[in-house]
Order: sequence, then C-alpha cells, then structure tokens
Amino acid sequence: MSSEHSHAQADGNLPVHQDVNFESRDINVRTILMYLLALAVAVAAAFAVTVLILRVTEKMAADSDRAMPPSHQGVGATLPPEPMLQGVPGHANDPQQDLREKIASDTKANEQLGWVDRSAGIAQIPVEDAMKIIVSKGLPSAAAPAAEKSK
Repeated sequence: MSSEHSHAQADGNLPVHQDVNFESRDINVRTILMYLLALAVAVAAAFAVTVLILRVTEKMAADSDRAMPPSHQGVGATLPPEPMLQGVPGHANDPQQDLREKIASDTKANEQLGWVDRSAGIAQIPVEDAMKIIVSKGLPSAAAPAAEKSK
C-alpha cells in the first residue's frame, strides 16, 4: 500500500462532485484594498481635523492672553506669609528632614512606658507589649447596649 494519494483522475483533471461547488478564489483583493484606502482616508481626515482644532484653539488662547495689569506687577516676586508649604523657595525647613524627625518622635512615643493618669490607673505601655497582651488575653468585651424603652 502506498502512502501517496493522488486526487487527480486518470485523464489528469481534478475530481468534480455534482453536489459541491468550490469558489474560484478565497478572497476578493480589490474589496480589501478599497477598505484599506477608505480607512487611510478616514485617518488622514481625522488627523487634519485635530490639527485644525489645535491651531484654532491656540490662536484663541493667544488672542485672549493679556498683559498683567500694573497693579499686580511685582506681586509674584514677594513670598507668601507664613505658614508656607515645605519645600518652596525661601522656606528654611527640609521636608525630608522634617519627615525623619516626625517618624522618630512617633516611634519614641510608641515605645514609652509610664503613667498617663496615676489616680485613674491609666498607664502607657509600648505598642509591642500591648499587642502581646491582647493576643494572650483577647480584647475586652463590649458593654451590653441599653434596653430600649417600651411604649
């Protein structure tokens, strides 16, 4: 038995089936080219419209731009009053150094041990110790809500 298959008939023609018709070509190249041409024209038209809109709005903005009135000239040269935002020209503090100092003070406050109100029995303990106590004992239960008044 041969592994080669021949679809040609004895006379050399391709087989013909009475119930099946084949297309002469798979795609219509002319139609695809027309679609591509229409797409290119639409993209070019959209680009032209956006450029036109940009130019018109730039001209409108340039026409409406006026010089600063004399009463306002020189106002921008002075610094605003305190408190100013950190990092603006003329501000003495460094924002990064301020942040480092704030983190250090918060860390120190979270690690302090001492009395807040000795007469009321309120003490401050480090956060790490407080978390360990809560894990071992759990959170205190919430007080029961007051009973609703009956009518």
